[in-house]
Amino acid sequence: MDQPLQKPAIEDEEILTLSLEKPSAFEVLVDRYQRPFLRTALKIVNHRQEAEDIVQESFTKIYLNARKFKKVDGASFKSWAYKIVINTSISHYKKLKRTMESVEYFEENLYESTRGANIRDIEIEMDIKILVGKILPQMPEHLHGVLRKYYLEDKAQKDIAEEETVSLATIKMRLFRAKKAFRKILDRNQDLCLTV
Repeated sequence: MDQPLQKPAIEDEEILTLSLEKPSAFEVLVDRYQRPFLRTALKIVNHRQEAEDIVQESFTKIYLNARKFKKVDGASFKSWAYKIVINTSISHYKKLKRTMESVEYFEENLYESTRGANIRDIEIEMDIKILVGKILPQMPEHLHGVLRKYYLEDKAQKDIAEEETVSLATIKMRLFRAKKAFRKILDRNQDLCLTV
């Protein structure tokens, strides 16, 4: 049975621009990024309700500052938006730490550990996503799909397996092969690493 043709996804930057004239279009960005933004906020504040508030506030900031966003080489809407989420998460954490010292879900020194390693990890993760975006077009078509979904769309391996109606083991193997192919291309194009 023939599968229906899928329309190419509209780029985030186009949706952001469109939302300035038609605010309802912003809902597309909310749908795309709500889950990954929530995961990022949770890494910092370690409490779901606070993380949900952070995501809501971050989307508000993104929308209100949409006219300030300018796409430049190596800096996409995604990297700009993640920085807003990270900064909002840190601000929330500091404020809550001052006003709610005794609340048990704030681990001792959580912010300090987050400010160092975890924030850097998040920044590295964003850099990796930019690099993946540059290399994907050079990869065999049957391999780049799984890498795109995993790294750029923040989908879990289990979700990818369900989408593609294959086993989780199959997705893990495809991901392994895709990473191997990715590394070969990266080794041939070392200058890409310098631009991320």
